[in-house]
Amino acid sequence: MNLQTKFQMSKFNENDIPGLIRLSASVGWDYDLDEVSTVLAVGMIFGHKNEKDEIISSAAIIPYEGNLASIGMVIVNESYRGYKLGKELTVRCVNAVPSDKTIMLIATPEGKPLYEKLGFHSVSYVHKYINENYIPSIIKEEGYKIEPYSESDFSSIVHIDYLAIGAERRVFLEARIKQAEEVVVLKDSTGKVIGFGMSIIGSDNCILGPIVAKNEQMAKLIINYLAKEKNGKLRIDIPHGQTGISSFLESTGFIKVSQPPIMIKNSNQLPARNQTLYSIAAQIFG
Repeated sequence: MNLQTKFQMSKFNENDIPGLIRLSASVGWDYDLDEVSTVLAVGMIFGHKNEKDEIISSAAIIPYEGNLASIGMVIVNESYRGYKLGKELTVRCVNAVPSDKTIMLIATPEGKPLYEKLGFHSVSYVHKYINENYIPSIIKEEGYKIEPYSESDFSSIVHIDYLAIGAERRVFLEARIKQAEEVVVLKDSTGKVIGFGMSIIGSDNCILGPIVAKNEQMAKLIINYLAKEKNGKLRIDIPHGQTGISSFLESTGFIKVSQPPIMIKNSNQLPARNQTLYSIAAQIFG
């Protein structure tokens, strides 16, 4: 019997969060209540359940305003692999957005062959870094200052994030700020917002991102500010090409652990970006 026909696909909701967390843990991933809640608030999660009503697979699609969407959280329980559940879910995510919308994902080694068969192709990479003992740096504020985020900064954050990502992420940023443990903004001498960063406390580590800044020095200042008083493991995923930030991270104790590819569909390239993105929010959010 083809077991693929035995499992019906569902669109998950808040009642499914505990099962999604268990599925994530079953493959060694660290999605927790807050992270899954944010995904559901800004996107859609599809998946399958077995005859015991246990969640055995998942995939999420995050549609942003404009010409970009992101796929992530593609998980299939090890006991149910080989029945094309991941393929079925990825196709469902692709079909959930208009056919002319650029879809991106950050692929695992196991998932990359599947995505290539579905028409995705690699365009770049992210570099995943982990730190278990951050070494603070002394970085001068030269004509700008860092301060805690306030609601009056939100429109400015949405705008500079748009220029960094190539799509407006207002709904996502609103949800992510609520989830964040700390949000800071960088302002110039006139009070204009020229950068921002967030730290997100997860079950396994503290994620630093997104981090958007006008230049490398400003990005270092934000990273150092967010990281210097944190306890436990830190994680940051930086876009390919930010070599100065890579060197800075390694000088503060970060170790590069992987370099997964960014893959896209429905386009030859990502939307235009202005090179001010120094750390992504998380791989699921692009």
